[in-house]
Amino acid sequence: MPDGGSIAGYRLTGRSRTGEVGTWTDAFAPDGTLGGVLRLDPGALAAPGATERVVAEVTADRRLVRSGLAGLMPISDLVAARGEVWLLTARPGTPSLAELMHGRPSGPAPDAGSAATILVETAQTLLAVHAAGLAHGALHAGTVVITEDGTALLAERGLAMALRGEQASVDRDLAAWASLARGLAAAWAAGDPRAAQLFDRAASAATTHGLGAARDALVNGRELLPSGFATRERLVRTIQWWSASDVPTQRPSHVPEIVDTGEVVTLLYSPATGESPAAGQPQATAASPGPGATAAAAGASEMRFGPGVPADTTAAQIWRAGREQQVTVPAKERLRRPPARRRRGFLGSGVLFALILLAGVFLWFQRSAPLSVTAVEVKTPQAKGCDIVVNVVGVITTNGSSGPVSYEWLPSGEKAVRHTETFPSGQSSHQVSLKWEVGGRGTRKLTARLRVLSPLGPDGARLEDKASFTYKC
Repeated sequence: MPDGGSIAGYRLTGRSRTGEVGTWTDAFAPDGTLGGVLRLDPGALAAPGATERVVAEVTADRRLVRSGLAGLMPISDLVAARGEVWLLTARPGTPSLAELMHGRPSGPAPDAGSAATILVETAQTLLAVHAAGLAHGALHAGTVVITEDGTALLAERGLAMALRGEQASVDRDLAAWASLARGLAAAWAAGDPRAAQLFDRAASAATTHGLGAARDALVNGRELLPSGFATRERLVRTIQWWSASDVPTQRPSHVPEIVDTGEVVTLLYSPATGESPAAGQPQATAASPGPGATAAAAGASEMRFGPGVPADTTAAQIWRAGREQQVTVPAKERLRRPPARRRRGFLGSGVLFALILLAGVFLWFQRSAPLSVTAVEVKTPQAKGCDIVVNVVGVITTNGSSGPVSYEWLPSGEKAVRHTETFPSGQSSHQVSLKWEVGGRGTRKLTARLRVLSPLGPDGARLEDKASFTYKC
């Protein structure tokens, strides 16, 4: 494939596509592995503060990937060269889900099981993103990248909203995921009415009860999907056909030829981002995951078996968790067991070991699970006298994990007061308060409402509570 120029050591290939915020081009990293380059739209970057907002979103993504979130596009660097900004990724930005959905009809088509796997995986990733107090903002088939092993990666998270100077919202993501589910049903489940109805139920659940309910609807309805769908064989065959199909042999005219001249500057490693080359992901010249790596943090590796089909994935784990399993002992193994009198001496130690193991698993789960809010309570304050400051106390209950929690106080007749706090791990009950200045003459009943904005509750809804008191003066 001819060389189409290079940027920060990444050699551009002839395969590119138009994304939501710029142009994606497959590119070979300095170590020879295939990654991606996204040239951000210069016109959008001209808006005041656009570059700074993009840096903030990219930094947030890298931190999520380093924490173990495998469903986001792994980012190697964000660089500026000759007045333009380029995002360097450890994975190619092609094919997008849109390319697979609307490709030439002569190629193999994925089935409803492929669509369900992609939907479960994207829902799980969005749930983790929302739990971190973030949102995608521009989710659609063009911002979902499918890797060679069939893994779905969310690309361009937060970038469109950052360039526009707008705030990405969870509600917008829910509506976008529901639209994606219905689009996949039309494209890959048109001949399977039961599966199409399953996708429609999941889409409705997403907009009414949240992504957790939508994911569970798909898992609980897996019997309506083709057998063996969790292996992703149909999806992998489609990607293999797509990769071998026509590839442009010349650099597209809208991708400028950039040659490194020492003018490339990274935008990530600065005091403003709190990152350094040592603490962050590999830079553009460092080794990046190759085509056989999983969709995890840059530099992570995992052994795989089989002809391009993953042995285990996030979606596969979710499908398996929803399936009741029972382990039985073969008859010949039961015959080999020693008599009961020889086993009694080990019974006590075995039970004790099992209890210790369960306790360790429970503690590990609490530390590693994403932060979630399970309950909100507002306690009725005391209000005595005139022109006073009322201390309204709220209690936010979590699963004990650490992470940021965004919430707002809604005092009746007053403006909302928003806060974001980082709760430490190992503590499930957190107290927050509102200092409410109340004055004037007369008697009034006042209400203070506490609403958690993120993370969402177990059913995908925003948890809240309220308490009222009477002011007399």
